[in-house]
Order: sequence, then C-alpha cells, then structure tokens
Amino acid sequence: MREIVVCGEALVDLVPSAPGALSPLTPALGGGPFNAAITLGRLGSAVSLCSRVSTDAFGDALADALRSAGVNLSLLQRGSEPTTLALTSIGDDGSAQYNFYLQGTADRLVTDPGELPRTVAALAFGTLSMVLEPGASAYEKLLHRSHVEGRLTLLDPNIRAGVIDDPDAYRKRFASWLPSLDIVKVSDDDAEWLAEGAAGTDPDRWIEAGVGAVVITHGGDGLSVRTPDLTAHVPGRRVDVIDTIGAGDTICGALLHWLGTHRFLDPALLRTMTENDWSEALQFAARAAAITVSRPGADPPWAGELETD
Repeated sequence: MREIVVCGEALVDLVPSAPGALSPLTPALGGGPFNAAITLGRLGSAVSLCSRVSTDAFGDALADALRSAGVNLSLLQRGSEPTTLALTSIGDDGSAQYNFYLQGTADRLVTDPGELPRTVAALAFGTLSMVLEPGASAYEKLLHRSHVEGRLTLLDPNIRAGVIDDPDAYRKRFASWLPSLDIVKVSDDDAEWLAEGAAGTDPDRWIEAGVGAVVITHGGDGLSVRTPDLTAHVPGRRVDVIDTIGAGDTICGALLHWLGTHRFLDPALLRTMTENDWSEALQFAARAAAITVSRPGADPPWAGELETD
C-alpha cells in the first residue's frame, strides 16, 4: 500500500467544560496534522506522522492515540521538551478559537527526517509547523525535496494569525511554497487572510503558480475546488454541530484517503481528475467532517461509520 506522511505538530487542546472564563478545562489531544493523521489511520490508509512529541505524559498520550488509530510512528521524534498547549474557546455557533502556549515546546524542534521510504506517495503539511522555527525550515526543506522527488504534496495553512509575528513575511513565504504544492486546502477565512496586505495572493494566483487544485471549505455551505480546468462545489451535510474542532483536519485526511483509494495519489494523475471525480472526493470529505462536528473535540470517523452513513 502506498503511504502518506503527515508533517506537523501534535498538541493538547484545553477545552472549557462549560461557559465562563473560569470553567474547568478538559485536555483533548489535537493539532491539525495530528488530527489529519488520525483521520487517515482510522479510515484505513497507510500513514505516518512526521513530528516531534514530548516524553511527558501528554506526549505519551498523543503517541498512544496515534498507535491506536493505526498511524506508523517510525518518523515520530521524541524529546524532553513540554507539549504545546492550546487554550480553546467555543463560540455559540460551535466555532473554535485558540491561544497557544508554545515557547520551547517539543514539536517546534523537529529535525529533517532524511530520506523517506520509497513507498511514500504523498506528504501533507500545515498549521503551526509551517510558522514556528526552527521546525518550519525543516518542513519547508522536506516539502521542496518531496516535490522534486515526484511525490504529491498538500498544504493546509490553517492560519492562526495570533502566532504569525510578520503577516507579510509569512504571505511571501507561502507564495514561495506554491510551485512545490499539488493541493492547497484553505477555509474561506484562510483565503481572505492570505489575500490581504502588500504580499497577498488569491486562489487564482495560486493556480497560476503551479498548484494543481485549491480546495476551499465554506463552513456549513460545503466545499469547493478550483483547478486549471474546472471548478466544482458540493453542499455541506446538515447535522447538529457540537463544535468545529478538527473539521478541516478531517477534510484533509479524508480527501487524501479518497485520492489514495481511487489511484489519484500522484501529481500527474491528480491533474486528470474530472468534475465528477472531484465531486465524489469532496462529498466523501464532507461526510467525514459532518461526523466530526457532530461530537465534541477532534474525533474523526472510523471507516465503518462512513460505510453505514
């Protein structure tokens, strides 16, 4: 089976158990790349997480959860530094906001994993790992190298503006990644933020720079895709939303799983996908995300739940 490597942080979300500033906080395992890797493992893909995780109790819990979901840990580095914490607040509509505690934490000290196994067909990058140094530079190097090697690459920038000290510098760096990317997945809010400022660019410019597909999430209004040849949209699935934690990460994992099971996990083959192919892929991702938002925290579906959905 061809393998997918997800690159980026694993952290702990501190989620309030009730409304109010002094509500007790419940720890929940998370981080965009961690959630995407869990999604892929639960759906049955061959997946590894390339990251650095603490040897503290939270780090052990993260590693155990990955292992339980079927994620390969051979690329998981361990260190004595603490686990990154994300203080989460949930809005009335279920949307999540985050404040991060990340000084000197383990995930930002990840190093280049070196040559990857030949079975690796695709890599996914995103969120804090592409912002925080020195790890961001290690992942950036891996991204460009993987593109040269002919592996499919996906980026979900999952913008967390509060940790980006120089927005224009980040936007310039984002633009430098585009020629090495096959898929960029963003939310409406991400796309709007990336288009701001003197260095801003929009999805049409990303396609011109060489990206094969831009997948955009529109909350409850569904998903859309733009490629050099087509656009497609699928509606969202109507569910009772508990919170939106992990929804976009689930979409990344489910999309990569669908591409792998339909033999499109290749840069050239991805660019042959028809409007019908993309509609099927996005519908599958939307179904997976609908399950995640219908229960608290980042809790992506298992394969059996989608088979019976």
